[in-house]
Amino acid sequence: MSNSWRPELLLNSNARDQLTPCLFYSSAQGEESCLQRPLTQICFQSAVLATFSFIVLTRIKPSDFDFLKVIGKGSFGKVLLARHRKNKGYYAVKVLQKQMIVKRKEQKHVMVERSILLKGLQHPFLVGLHFSFQTRNTLYFVLDYVNGGELFYHLQREGSFPEPRAAFYAAEMAMALGYLHSLDIVYRDLKPENILLDSEGHVMLTDFGLCKEGVAMGGIMHTFCGTPEYLAPEVLQGHPYNPAVDWWGLGTVLFEMLYGLPPFYSCRKAEMFENILHAPLQVHSGGSQAACSLLEGLLERDVSKRLGGSRDLVELQEHPFFGSINWEDLLARKVRPPFIPKVTGPCDVSYIDPMFTLQPVPASVNDRCQVGGTSEAFPGFSFLNPVEYLAAEPVS
Repeated sequence: MSNSWRPELLLNSNARDQLTPCLFYSSAQGEESCLQRPLTQICFQSAVLATFSFIVLTRIKPSDFDFLKVIGKGSFGKVLLARHRKNKGYYAVKVLQKQMIVKRKEQKHVMVERSILLKGLQHPFLVGLHFSFQTRNTLYFVLDYVNGGELFYHLQREGSFPEPRAAFYAAEMAMALGYLHSLDIVYRDLKPENILLDSEGHVMLTDFGLCKEGVAMGGIMHTFCGTPEYLAPEVLQGHPYNPAVDWWGLGTVLFEMLYGLPPFYSCRKAEMFENILHAPLQVHSGGSQAACSLLEGLLERDVSKRLGGSRDLVELQEHPFFGSINWEDLLARKVRPPFIPKVTGPCDVSYIDPMFTLQPVPASVNDRCQVGGTSEAFPGFSFLNPVEYLAAEPVS
């Protein structure tokens, strides 16, 4: 048998972190390394990576997964619990219909969400992305699967939380928001429905479609977006705003965790908006002085005086309400959560609303159309981690 060359992306022990390719030689005697060091020729390295990416990404497809349960629903599709057929891992797969996205001109938000999700892999309190791929009609985000339930679900069941539990969740949310701000990203949609608990009881923020990239501290935005109950007054008024909108959002969620409803809530939207702009903050009796002080600081209408508006996360970390928090241990997930969900395994969906889990898995998720398809509206959408791919090559 004659010898032959074939380029492959193989990661040796010295190159695994850098994801640099080595060229291997195929022969009748087996496979030998022709270069024992990473390639240094930039053009050739880029060609190998591009070729590998093209081959791999055209092979990731819906049939690589068993779709087991509906676990959520959004404007453009559903979120499904899925098991990868090769590596047996469990994922939350967000399935979006391209036609609906294009019709509502939301392509940019989808691509921003993809970009943020990639960064989420670097933080313990943000849901991360493992794969993304597309068929002719559909986009697929393959995400961390988190089955401890939405904060919204737990608040519905329990009404409110004791201060120590609320402080723990607020501290983990604050660290996630501070991390995003350090990357010049503003979240803009903090609410209990977007805050998940993992199986160990830690917070995980999800749904990054309304995030804004490229906004440093002191930078401003103008877009009117968010969820009515949690809108900061400067957004509601159409004024330019900055990352401090996220600290207002944290204040509204903390208030709801402590007292059961957002601070300015009304079933009449016009009245609620008026309350957000002008009504005094009514802090309930029974709360600690530190909790009242923190809420007043976060829910300050004057942005220049709002807690976190100047030094961002550091201002919150110095507040007495978080006096018992060891921030280094918290980031390392060494602090025991005050509530640990009783889940028996990844298929346990007991903390996910039955209004989702009782729905049938739609047949359309197994889109048989050619992978890639008409992707002009979503160039660069597809992604996978090469190390993860090498560990779990899709089913052929």
